[in-house]
Amino acid sequence: MHEALGPLLELVLDAGDTFVTRVTAEAVLRRKDRIGLAVVASALAVADSNHSDWILTALHDVFSSFSEDRDNAMQLCEEMLRDTDDRVALGARQMYEVLAEIDPLLRPT
Repeated sequence: MHEALGPLLELVLDAGDTFVTRVTAEAVLRRKDRIGLAVVASALAVADSNHSDWILTALHDVFSSFSEDRDNAMQLCEEMLRDTDDRVALGARQMYEVLAEIDPLLRPT
């Protein structure tokens, strides 16, 4: 829901507790859809280095197990590179670069 975007961004960028940043980013990324990735991309685009580290840790945690999940996330990030929201496009670029470096543990046989 559009109404949830603001509160989710506040949680991902929580100024008082980066644990909130990590668990919120991980929970939203576990949706494994464009909405979840766009929320995290938007936050990543404006995050300071400390918050960025925790957001990227969540990205690794969610997408380092299955190659299919990682590949789908990369495809969604490619699509978001053309998003009209500059923050989403910038964050999607950063996420795509990190996802490209992940070597998932499990691949289809």
